[in-house]
Amino acid sequence: MEIRIGKFLIETERGDIANQQDMDAVVNAANAALTTGGGVAGALHTAAGPGLYKECKPLAPIKPGEAVITGGHNLPNKFVIHCLGPVYGRDEPAADFLENCYKRALELAEENKIRSVAFPAISTGIFGYPLKEAAQIAVETVLNAIPAFKHLQKIKFVLFSEEDLRVYNEMLSEIKK
Repeated sequence: MEIRIGKFLIETERGDIANQQDMDAVVNAANAALTTGGGVAGALHTAAGPGLYKECKPLAPIKPGEAVITGGHNLPNKFVIHCLGPVYGRDEPAADFLENCYKRALELAEENKIRSVAFPAISTGIFGYPLKEAAQIAVETVLNAIPAFKHLQKIKFVLFSEEDLRVYNEMLSEIKK
């Protein structure tokens, strides 16, 4: 799905976050230590190679809601923005931490004059955040930030499953109404 808000484009696709050829930056749903893990972090670290871990090491640990930026190394992207989302039911207030992840990632993108960013569904995998609530926070945070963008022109939500894609598309279709 694609929606345009002025000159700004929001897209959704089911795909591999580590293979986003057309994006300046990808977002890592990171762990606190910024190491290779499962899911998104594992895919990005594997594709980026050992240089990503070396660059991440002095930046760790990060806390829920925080984000840091590194180079893309062997990824097709110039940057990786690493966000630590909340573990649902443990890191409270979870909604605030998740919103801060997206806000901080968008701020880092602007600070680095990044034009396009691909986001996964942060915290919805092993961190257990309910998908619909997480999607609503992600979409609303991006929409609220659009007026402040000077460099960002495109956000893509790259989703792992058909169900994830359906939920995000549902959220975005509400914007069109």
